Amino acid sequence: MIGFAAQPKILLSNLIQGLNLSKKCPRLSVKGLALDSRNVQPGFIFFALKGLKKDGMNFIPQAIERGAIAILTESDTVNDLRVTQINKGSKYSIPTIGIERLSEAVSLIAGRFYGDPTERMTVVAVTGTNGKTTCAQLYADLSSQVSALANASYEDHKTGVVGTLGHGIAGEKVAIDNHLDLSAGEILASPLTTPDAITMQKILADLQVAGCDTVAIEASSHALDQGRISSIAVDTAIFTNLSRDHLDYHGDLAAYADAKRKLFKMPSLKNAVINIDDAVGKAIFSDLDPNIRAISYSLENITADIYCQALHFSPMGFRALIHTPWGSGEIVSRLLGKFNLCNLLAVIGAFVIQTDESESNTFSKVLKIIPTLNSVSGRMELIDNVNGPAVIVDYAHTPDALEKVLKTLHLHCKGSLWVVFGCGGDRDIGKRAEMGEIAKSNADRVIVTSDNPRTESAGKIIQDILVGSTKDVIVEVDRRAAINRAIGDAGEDDIVLIAGKGHENYQILGVERLPFSDQIEARLALRDTADTDTFGGHL
Repeated sequence: MIGFAAQPKILLSNLIQGLNLSKKCPRLSVKGLALDSRNVQPGFIFFALKGLKKDGMNFIPQAIERGAIAILTESDTVNDLRVTQINKGSKYSIPTIGIERLSEAVSLIAGRFYGDPTERMTVVAVTGTNGKTTCAQLYADLSSQVSALANASYEDHKTGVVGTLGHGIAGEKVAIDNHLDLSAGEILASPLTTPDAITMQKILADLQVAGCDTVAIEASSHALDQGRISSIAVDTAIFTNLSRDHLDYHGDLAAYADAKRKLFKMPSLKNAVINIDDAVGKAIFSDLDPNIRAISYSLENITADIYCQALHFSPMGFRALIHTPWGSGEIVSRLLGKFNLCNLLAVIGAFVIQTDESESNTFSKVLKIIPTLNSVSGRMELIDNVNGPAVIVDYAHTPDALEKVLKTLHLHCKGSLWVVFGCGGDRDIGKRAEMGEIAKSNADRVIVTSDNPRTESAGKIIQDILVGSTKDVIVEVDRRAAINRAIGDAGEDDIVLIAGKGHENYQILGVERLPFSDQIEARLALRDTADTDTFGGHL
């Protein structure tokens, strides 16, 4: 983990100040914070939160055993309750303090512990079903390169990024607290799109100490609903879109949308960049606080502040003429698809409105940088090859995303369009059949396989996708075999889309996380294809 030099002495009373406690807080010096009892060290506070599957109250004894000096609970009635744990004849007694809406207060407490880093940073947060990762990464890359174009010292301007792919710094290689080297495109992996509230504040503090004055973060619906970023000073919020996803958590689309809306109600918010082609986005835009500067964007709606006037696709990307409040200009991009143009419009809007110089000048600089921006790992990622079909790896794991990717690739495909995909286990069952129908309707050849089955039967998941119909669909449960079959059978003018896992370098079978990379498997299959073409058989 990245190390952060916190203040030498931080009192518990200062961390929970203003949280309406009924009794005087004990005078305790805090050395760290933990949401997981296994991470507790001597001098730490343990947050006994109730999760979806486990209740932190059940792990208080373990936290005490590991050296916790105080327990914070979600009760709004308990304050300074004495908790006793007997272990090997020894008696431990520490205060347990109940705090109202503790899950939301964790971000505040953690922010105070790490010195409220976002008070000294510009924070751009991206939310939406699709496009969060691409927008955050593109923003960070753009920010770094515009600074270089302006001949500014790299030490004077660094941009961090936090999201699905992990966290890191866009630009030249730097060291954070002498514990880790991060470079452009090199990130620390994260198990969550948006880290937990403590980890998030710690990451932001590390990035700030390393010299970042700007950071782009992904704000997932889970994080917004659980208050993981509630005390982060977000300056600019981007809304990309909303389609079916995470209904196993939210219950319905209305609750899912409400979680996204929370980002645009944050008291720190100054700017909002919103896709008004999306119905929810249009509603959010209309409901914004009048003190927030609002920028709308659209692919074709000429009432938007930023919209596309003309668009031309090629096998190498696209050209687009766009209208903005700062004039019209041409985008030349190596990215693929209308949705990536949409992502670029969002990023351009968010970047320009935060400039310290003339917005029109900044817009001109941005147009010069756009051709250098590359796709994000696992997001419409073209696998380099000499022979064989074009192979694309994409994270599309929702019905909306899969449909968009397939329709996009048709614009670039001269031959047949193949898709290899599955659906994750222990997740939204309702989207499986929908994705099956989308695949059969929008691809020429379909191979249904495993994704991350987790504790479900891979065969049962596949049957849910197919809804009993296997007509014109190839079923290959083993994902490696499915990828090999698609690439081996596809022609040179064909495109093979491997969808669902994107950047992930693992596959979850049961409770095991086993090494697996769609990119590596695709490269190996392409190598075998090249060997076969050259020598008439495998080497």
